[in-house]
Amino acid sequence: MCLGVPAEVLRIYEEGGVRYADVRLGGGAVKVLLPLDDVKPGDYVIVHAGVAISRIEEDRLEEALSIWRELEEVLRG
Repeated sequence: MCLGVPAEVLRIYEEGGVRYADVRLGGGAVKVLLPLDDVKPGDYVIVHAGVAISRIEEDRLEEALSIWRELEEVLRG
């Protein structure tokens, strides 16, 4: 089973020819690989294993964030 986590893109940059983004994840900023071309700061992406694997469309964003909040509550007990 894979777990993709919604994260807000804060900044996009390149290092050594590789594209990265700093994203807000778990209350902090995390560096992830960004192979997606259609992403800009302020967008939300699904992050899996340190890679932004897809952009969340605006009409699906609230649903994804709501599901994630529910999962966090269950995990905290």
